[in-house]
Formats: sequence, C-alpha cells, structure tokens
Amino acid sequence: MAIYKMGSKGAEVKKIQKRLRSEGLYKGPIDGDFGGGTESAVKRFQKAHGLKADGIVGPVTWKALFKQEISEPSIVDKPLDYKCLALTASFETGRGIPECFAGLSGDFDGQGISFGVLQWNFGQNSLQPLLMDMINEHPEVMKDIFHTNYNVLLRALNSDKHGLMAFARSIQHPVRHYIYEPWRGMFKSLGRTGEFQKIQVRHAGRLYQSAIRLCLEYGLWSERAVALMFDIKVQNGSIQRRVKARILEDIENLPEGLSKRQLEIRKMRIVANRRAEAANRRWVEDVRARKLCCADGKGVVHGINYDIERQFGIRLAEC
Repeated sequence: MAIYKMGSKGAEVKKIQKRLRSEGLYKGPIDGDFGGGTESAVKRFQKAHGLKADGIVGPVTWKALFKQEISEPSIVDKPLDYKCLALTASFETGRGIPECFAGLSGDFDGQGISFGVLQWNFGQNSLQPLLMDMINEHPEVMKDIFHTNYNVLLRALNSDKHGLMAFARSIQHPVRHYIYEPWRGMFKSLGRTGEFQKIQVRHAGRLYQSAIRLCLEYGLWSERAVALMFDIKVQNGSIQRRVKARILEDIENLPEGLSKRQLEIRKMRIVANRRAEAANRRWVEDVRARKLCCADGKGVVHGINYDIERQFGIRLAEC
C-alpha cells in the first residue's frame, strides 16, 4: 500500500501539497518534496478531520483528502519491454517500481555519474542522449524537477566532455562519490517519472530485441523466456558459443511427452543453469537465482521474494 511521508517525492506529493494549499494549510512550494512544511500541514489536516495526527498520508488520510482510495502503481497493461526492464531493474537495485528506475551512483568507476536501470553514464556518453531526449520531449517536466538548476544542467550537457565531467564531479563527494543534495533528489525524482521511464525503455530497445532473437534461437516462446533472455543480456552480455552447445545438447535430451508449457519451463531452466555455471565463480549463485526466478516465475533474489506474474505481469504465455 502506498504511503507518503517525510522524504517522499514525486507527483503524488505535489497532489497532496496542492490539496493542502487549497485548504489553507500549506504555504510552501508545490515541489513534490515531502518535507517539514508538508508534514506540518498534513498534521493540521488530520487534527481537523479527527484522524491520527502522525503527518503520514496513508490510505485513511488520502481518502479524507481526495475522497478516493490510494491507487497502486500497476504495470499489468504495460508492454512487455517495460515489464522486462522493470524486473531486471528490481533485481539490480532491490527496489520496486518506480524506485528501480532511479538507480544513481557517482564517479566511483570514473564515469562521472551513472543513472537509470542500465547505469547509463557520462563517461561513455550514454547518459547524455537520455537526458537530452527528456529535455526535448518533456521540457516542462524537466524544469519542474530541476527548478533553478535546470539551466545549470542544460549548460553542462551542452559543454564539452571535460566540462561535463567537471560538472558531474562538482556535485558529489570527492572520495565517497555520493551525489549531493539537491541534485540527488532531483535525479531520483526524474527516474520516478513515467516520461523518463519510457525513454529508458526506448534506449534499452536494442537489448530487448536481442533478447527476442535469443528466444528464437532456443525455440522459446513465452513472456517469461523474454524476461530471462533480457536479464542475461543486461547482467551477462550474452550466451557464449560453448555454453550454447551445452544448452542445445541438454534440450535435445529432454524426455518426450512433455506438454508445451512443461517443455518451455524445462528449456528455460536449462538456459538458466548453464548460463549461471559459465559466470564468474563469485557470482554463479546470484546469476542462478535471477535466471531461475525468470524461468520458474517465482524465486528469492537478494532476500526478496518474487512472483513475476503477480508483481510484474510477466506470464507463461505467448509473447
């Protein structure tokens, strides 16, 4: 269940702030940042309506504010490429939607800033195109998020590589490489927007199409198989020739009489286990857990229980 409290950010917080302002309870900026002013206004609203004055907007306070239930984020109707990216993002970050789209790290690897599901970065010139697409396609959203820092970001993106990397390093700790506020919060807010998520999906399109082709190579047909192959492309790059030979041999030796669904699952499990065995010894079990979760539709990855049909809408069905 969605809950909004101190530290929450995003469009829903803006909606809360606007409603509180209309009640004369909130005088601060409509910035989507749930800070002390928003919390105080929520408490005053709660007291006026006989609610527990904890400053947290949960289901009861939300209903009192808007006369409707809190709507939960749903991806059931999203296209499969979005679902696959979201699942892999969750594996990578341990976060659900939308936080999994907002992964952010500093210059620990010499790339300036890395951002988003696939950790697009300034060092390899892979992050600039996403940010420029967002500026060109949704300028008002960008201005709303970055406020007075919008022009600072725009100048940095339009500068040469040296200037851009200097900017990236100026907004983070020089040793620990964490991004300073308010930049951290602004980038995180950007990652949470549906507009920037769509841009991430588009820029991950090449990997998604490669995953489709991998499915065809192994005679796989399901949405779960596409998710499996997409996670392989992101985490592992691909499937080496020698590993492919072992997979095809194992598939050839599967027993006859399996149903179409049984055969699909058995084949995916073969791919999952063989690809895991080929990984660096340090990461074998991590790779195995992720890939078997895709193959089986359920599993535990980094201590998190997954049911990918219920949580991500990825089914054992024709893609």
